[in-house]
Amino acid sequence: QVQLVESGGGLVQAGGSLRLSCAASGGTFSNYYMAWFRQAPGKEREFVAAIRWTTGNTYYADSGKGRFTISRDNAKNTVYLQMNSLEPEDTAVYYCAAKRGLGNFGVGHLYDYWGQGTQVTVSS
Repeated sequence: QVQLVESGGGLVQAGGSLRLSCAASGGTFSNYYMAWFRQAPGKEREFVAAIRWTTGNTYYADSGKGRFTISRDNAKNTVYLQMNSLEPEDTAVYYCAAKRGLGNFGVGHLYDYWGQGTQVTVSS
């Protein structure tokens, strides 16, 4: 079955950088969106970024534009989220997710598979 395993979270000071990784296995992801969502304590889960596996087209929430970059490595079946200029407001559990088909890439409940999450903490 499909498995998504995140890594790369941690504690970083404001202004610092982290790169999250999501290793995907158990399926063929050519027809998928791969995305990152996050959930901060007491807040709803929110969309961060997505990438269309076949085309490499990327999509970002306003909160991450200019600071975050999503990419994928086809050979490694891995999706990355490079996060620069981190702010305390970026503190959250970050989840990798996979969705078949087209459209609605920002809608979390339409995603088919989820990872277990990785904690990102940004100190001020």
